[in-house]
Amino acid sequence: MCWRRWGVISVTLSKLSLRNAKRQAGDYLIYFVTIILAAALLYAFNGLVFSEEIRYLSSNLAMLPIMIVLASVVVVCIFGWLVSYATNFMLTRRSRELGLYVLIGLENEQVARLFFLENLAVGGAALVFGILLGNLLFQVFRAIVLAMFHQPYQFVLTFSFKTLGLTAVYFVLIYLYALRRCRKKICTMKIHDLIYFDRKNEGEVISTKKKRRWVFTASIVLGILGIFLLCAGGAIFGIIGAGCIIVFLYGFFLSFASGVPAFFERHPARKFKGQNLLVFRTLTAKLGTMGVVMATISLLLTATLISEGTGLIFRGIFDGRAAQEGCFDLYIASEYGVGEEYLDYVEANIPVQTSLSYPVYQEENHALLDYIRKNTENIYFQEKILVIGLRDYNTLRSIAGLKAAQVMQGQYLIHCMHSLRGVLKGYGQAVTVEGVTLDFGGIYSEAFMQQQWGLGNGQGYCLVVPDEVAASLAVHHWAYAAKTREPVSEEMFAELEAIQNAVEEARWRNISSDGKNGEALFPGSDAIHSRAQEEAEVASMTALTVFPLYFLALALVMTAATILTIWQLSESAHYRQQFMLLGKLGMERREMEKALRLQFAIYYAMPAVPPVLIGVAFIRNLAGASDPGVLTGASSPVAIIGTALGLFFLIYVVYILIAYVSLRRDVLPE
Repeated sequence: MCWRRWGVISVTLSKLSLRNAKRQAGDYLIYFVTIILAAALLYAFNGLVFSEEIRYLSSNLAMLPIMIVLASVVVVCIFGWLVSYATNFMLTRRSRELGLYVLIGLENEQVARLFFLENLAVGGAALVFGILLGNLLFQVFRAIVLAMFHQPYQFVLTFSFKTLGLTAVYFVLIYLYALRRCRKKICTMKIHDLIYFDRKNEGEVISTKKKRRWVFTASIVLGILGIFLLCAGGAIFGIIGAGCIIVFLYGFFLSFASGVPAFFERHPARKFKGQNLLVFRTLTAKLGTMGVVMATISLLLTATLISEGTGLIFRGIFDGRAAQEGCFDLYIASEYGVGEEYLDYVEANIPVQTSLSYPVYQEENHALLDYIRKNTENIYFQEKILVIGLRDYNTLRSIAGLKAAQVMQGQYLIHCMHSLRGVLKGYGQAVTVEGVTLDFGGIYSEAFMQQQWGLGNGQGYCLVVPDEVAASLAVHHWAYAAKTREPVSEEMFAELEAIQNAVEEARWRNISSDGKNGEALFPGSDAIHSRAQEEAEVASMTALTVFPLYFLALALVMTAATILTIWQLSESAHYRQQFMLLGKLGMERREMEKALRLQFAIYYAMPAVPPVLIGVAFIRNLAGASDPGVLTGASSPVAIIGTALGLFFLIYVVYILIAYVSLRRDVLPE
């Protein structure tokens, strides 16, 4: 009889759990959808970890599984906090119902098992739907990666047991951690505590109004100081600034509830203007019970913007450097001349369409050097100006796919990186090269192998002069540029690098054997670049850094927006009663809609405004620390800030609109 009784109870609990799970998924739909998206993201990125196809695209992708797993660990912690917070929130909201189960005869452990099973059912359903969606999302990521490596994409729906297993492990860890805490609470709570658990609010961290006002003022000062320290640059200032910002966020939201009444005490006329009293009274009451949560959400949104901005900056740096160093299909340079070892290998293995071996000259022009030093704040401080002959210059432009430059007799051109264009365009003076005076003939700024170091066509810039003038100058280094019929493969590039190592090793041996041969103590290194190799490195570094950063950013913004939305939608019954009472007192529906919109806008804007201010300052400072001339065009600091804010608000606004439409439908009386 005892076993039969327990069997009946188990069946009843299972049915009740299933029914409650369905109701819970409906009541907290936004949470259920977010968990599905979380499972989809984890499955899709895990798919990249176990994809042999992607791993073999480049040897540089060997670190991709490690980077994604590290990012996944952080993301699992974030989603774990989301699930833990949401389940605890649902326990608070349903505590009376669970208390009634205990009151009618169920034991605490049975109620805990009921709550565990229904949340496990929600998590299991989310995992199933997430895996189905994750398969499609993996195809999107796969297509992006293949496109970056210029590989053809063909839709092939695959299923990986390794990917499924790792995703399931992540979900089990997330849910077991969250539900274990709730189960412990239910098992140890008395009936009275369980029934009235929903009346328990967040503890008051700052006890008196005077302290809250002092903390409010101090937090604002620390926030401003933190932003200035972030913009100052340097690791020490950055760490101190980050600490100030964290203190600012928690201090601000914990003390805001007293800051608003203090403001209205000083400006009593504004208290009764429009819907101010209704909006801010409701808002301060909410912040009084969730200050720590709101500060944590604001911190998550700050991390979101920083992750997005950092990812965009990295991508811009990779693209900018690749554009400069990969402007030719193949480029080899050396101070000692491009040796036969290189040229013989190229002739035997690489199909060349057009090529040019040419000297890059050097010339001292102190007037131009002084002008550049005076008008720039970067490292263009070389003692020599590099010079290229006009005929070689136009041949190089043809090899790089650019139109020939037009210049009149007796003129010179300047070719520079985009960051120097504005400065050098303002020079416009005649220059004297080896006794020949040349007038300014124009300026060009396309990508032209002009990084600030190494053996390129100028370190940031170069002069282009008539061939007979250039021929009288000393040679700085020799270079070889080629346009190939097929991209230089990774294997070919590796063999060229092996030749380079052998050449440089032989050069070292010669210097070591004859210390009086007139050579410098350090013989210098040759330079080898190819367009295909630079593009492959950009694709690899993007996958290794940008993908994990955006994975993290998505998890952060989804978590923050979901918790905000859960809180807002859970108050629908309270809002409904409030607006029904206001309707009976004579408030028009139009005024109610206006008050709801204003309250809604402030509620979602408050945790987002500090992150925007902090994130913009951080992104601007980080972008300014990169090499001059790298972040230009669509990757300029202004464009990066705009793109980061756009991506951030694109996701954030979706949650806001869903919450507003749902709340407006449920709250405002007909």
